[in-house]
Amino acid sequence: MAFLDQNPALGYPLAAGLGLLVGSFLNVVILRLPRRLEWQWKRDATEILEQPEIYDPPPPGIVIEPSHCPHCKHKLSWYENIPVFSWLALRGKCRHCHAPISVQYPAVELLTAILALVSVWHFGFGWQGFGAILLSCFLIALSGIDLRTQLLPDQLTLPLMWLGLIASLDNLYMPAKPAVLGAIAGYVSLWTVWWLFKQLTGKEGMGHGDFKLLAALGAWVGLKGILPIILLSSVVGAVIGSVWLAMKGRDRATPIPFGPYLAIAGWIVFFWGKQMVDAYMKVSGLA
Repeated sequence: MAFLDQNPALGYPLAAGLGLLVGSFLNVVILRLPRRLEWQWKRDATEILEQPEIYDPPPPGIVIEPSHCPHCKHKLSWYENIPVFSWLALRGKCRHCHAPISVQYPAVELLTAILALVSVWHFGFGWQGFGAILLSCFLIALSGIDLRTQLLPDQLTLPLMWLGLIASLDNLYMPAKPAVLGAIAGYVSLWTVWWLFKQLTGKEGMGHGDFKLLAALGAWVGLKGILPIILLSSVVGAVIGSVWLAMKGRDRATPIPFGPYLAIAGWIVFFWGKQMVDAYMKVSGLA
């Protein structure tokens, strides 16, 4: 790790390449994990309700099954599965059936590479940089799934929280106490908002996955980072959500996933939260 810190001309391309490869895997997670979960939920419901089993083959697994075209099911060759470059070479279309390939694939791969570069630039090539890359990858996967399905799976939010708490045991980003308090405050704060909204309107204003995502972020940013995340995500959500509704011609009653806004705000606060708070204190004269 010290060698890469001393030779960033080698370290940064390695980080970018790793980001592209991991981004390709994150696309698989975003597309396949919700389908796998839905299939398992149906099986569990059938068993609990003691209904007769109906043959329902499982959807493709996340790791074992190779990548394939979602339209013609053609299995992709290695040269058709190179992050970003294959999509550009194929001009965004399947080589066999010529069906369009979603721009999500290169977008997620490029985003992962960029965030990996920012992580090692900000924290270096040690454990802190690796942890920042890990956090970024989880947030990309969760945001992609929430945008597509309005789900934030426990299979991602809970491990992310535990990873943050484990990192605090070695004081990687902060001591254990602020991390634990951050996780508690993150969950309780949004749960309280959800409960009050439900009591007043009889409707659920957000999903339970949002509580768990903020709890996970709290484990990484600590107690002091919760309020900045809530405020920043609300602003980002209001701006982007309003623009999206206007572009789609939808009214304000249309449900909008909140997870991506929490992820954006949490990522920013994780990297620059202290500087943001210090700047605010200085401008407001409280410093």
